[in-house]
Amino acid sequence: MTEIVANASREKPVNGIAGLKNFRQDLLSGMVVSLVSLPLSSGIAIASGCPPVYGLISAIIAGLLFPFVGGAYMTIAGPAAGLAPAIMTVMIALGGAGDADHVGAGYPFLLVVIFMVGCCQLIMSLAGLARYAAMIPVAVVEGMLASIGLIIIVKQFPSFFGVTGTVHAHEFYEFITHLPEWARNNTPAVFAVSAVTLLVLFALGALQKRVKLFQILPPQLVAVVIGVALGQMLHLGDLNGGKFLIKVPENPFSGLHTPHFAELFARTDLWYAALMGVVLLTLVDGVESLATAMAVDRIDPYHRRSNPNRVLLAMGLSNIASSMVGGLTIIPGGVKSKVNVAAGGRTLWANFYNSVCLILYLAVGYQLINLIPRGVLAAVLLYTGWKMCEPLVWRHVAHIGKEQLGIFAFTIFATLATDLLVGIIAGVVAKLFLNAYLCRKALASQPAGAVRKGTFGELFINPVGRKEWIDGKYHVFVDKPICWFNSGKLQRELNSLPPDAEEVILHLDETMSLWQSLVGFFQNPVEHKELIDGAYHLHVTKPLVCFNSMQLSKELESVPPEATTVHVHIGHSVTLVDHSACDTLMHVVREASHSNVPVSVVGLDRMSPLSHHESGVRVASGDFPTSA
Repeated sequence: MTEIVANASREKPVNGIAGLKNFRQDLLSGMVVSLVSLPLSSGIAIASGCPPVYGLISAIIAGLLFPFVGGAYMTIAGPAAGLAPAIMTVMIALGGAGDADHVGAGYPFLLVVIFMVGCCQLIMSLAGLARYAAMIPVAVVEGMLASIGLIIIVKQFPSFFGVTGTVHAHEFYEFITHLPEWARNNTPAVFAVSAVTLLVLFALGALQKRVKLFQILPPQLVAVVIGVALGQMLHLGDLNGGKFLIKVPENPFSGLHTPHFAELFARTDLWYAALMGVVLLTLVDGVESLATAMAVDRIDPYHRRSNPNRVLLAMGLSNIASSMVGGLTIIPGGVKSKVNVAAGGRTLWANFYNSVCLILYLAVGYQLINLIPRGVLAAVLLYTGWKMCEPLVWRHVAHIGKEQLGIFAFTIFATLATDLLVGIIAGVVAKLFLNAYLCRKALASQPAGAVRKGTFGELFINPVGRKEWIDGKYHVFVDKPICWFNSGKLQRELNSLPPDAEEVILHLDETMSLWQSLVGFFQNPVEHKELIDGAYHLHVTKPLVCFNSMQLSKELESVPPEATTVHVHIGHSVTLVDHSACDTLMHVVREASHSNVPVSVVGLDRMSPLSHHESGVRVASGDFPTSA
């Protein structure tokens, strides 16, 4: 049994007007964050196929709106590197992407897509659908982020090497095949500045955990300052017509694009591309937003929990506003949020002050911004992409379990071979088949008679096997799986009970079939719950997997206020607890240590783990080898 008892916690800062009493801490943190946001947002815009000013405008919009909508506490929102490949893909499909100097033909249509993405997020948040993001397995999300990191890396090489010609590569493998050519034909001064910046980033990144100064003073800022100084020493502004430096116009808020709604609606040949763009950006934006918000919650020194639906609402409103002024998609950013935590930020007002600082930089310091070499921004993004897919990430996933590493690697391969949307779908399907296989193996290892062989056709026929009178009581015996397809037949049986039946006893088959396990993947795993002497008991009787763990989270959120403890019982009929569900359980238990209602998980220890990791897969069998 796993149990963590609550500890007394200090007063927790809140957002809104009450949060203004943390003005000093949030203002200082906002200033530090802005120094990271400036180069990072500029680089993300270039990586997305847009001039750098569009990334800065997106960051400003996010900071001006997000703090007033709320949903999180330490999260800094703005354009994120994870969306850059998807944005460029959509823009190319809608007519063409641009670069650091000009806007592509597809950009006004992309703004329409971003507007529609924001509307979809509003609808999803109001419908309370944010929790369904948990249906995407953790290994698939990690694989998606790692593949995005690899895509970001390869797309930075032209700027990193100082390529002067037109870059014709679009797909991942095309960038890989052109890499030797770009390396041979590099511009020495640009390559030198880029390489030094990258080395500084890795060196300072290695020192960040050991040197407190670099936990507050971000390595990205130090590296950019050094890169700018080197760029001036090597006169990069005099090479290639000054195109090796970024360009922010004197009046950055003039000449911005707006969404071309009428033109896109008139272009029927672009409707499919626009629809796929909305689906892709909504899915990736939503998943990464909620995953990042949850990750930031775990490093919040005050252990506050974000509200997923509120975060989605904030992102929806921010995306709508950003699209109307020509900005990019907006999501919570992991790098900037970590800087906020390290700098001592306490509320979302730090995000607001970050935006105010960016406005001041654009208004009075645009000439200094124009001293930043593109190769320096490429080095910052290359480092960011590396952190998303470095060997440490692979080792971490492998430590959780070899099967998780398989799903992780398969998602990466599918994404790089196709696109983000197909990669995510492929990873989810692979996870479904993996869970089915593990359930089958678990059931096959059970003693004879403990498992009932079932057929697919049972899902569509009457689940009631027999009905009979016993000692004056009417008994109904259910010996087949109950699911959406046949639940109506069970309801008809209950509606047609004998009129003289004063007491009816419903018997549910306690043996488990493979089809019952598979159907259970998508049903509420909690069969019943009860409050006994202040202890609230939740009894899980179905496989607990990523596809139904949000139902368990919903049950845990509705614990009666009079409950003093919560016990989650993993029943003997549970054949599988997958990594995503186990991670959710462990997260709930850890969070309970900072509340007044401790949570314990009973019965998890009787299941066989597939690895030594605390959130590794558990199966109802002792025959599975444990990976190291």
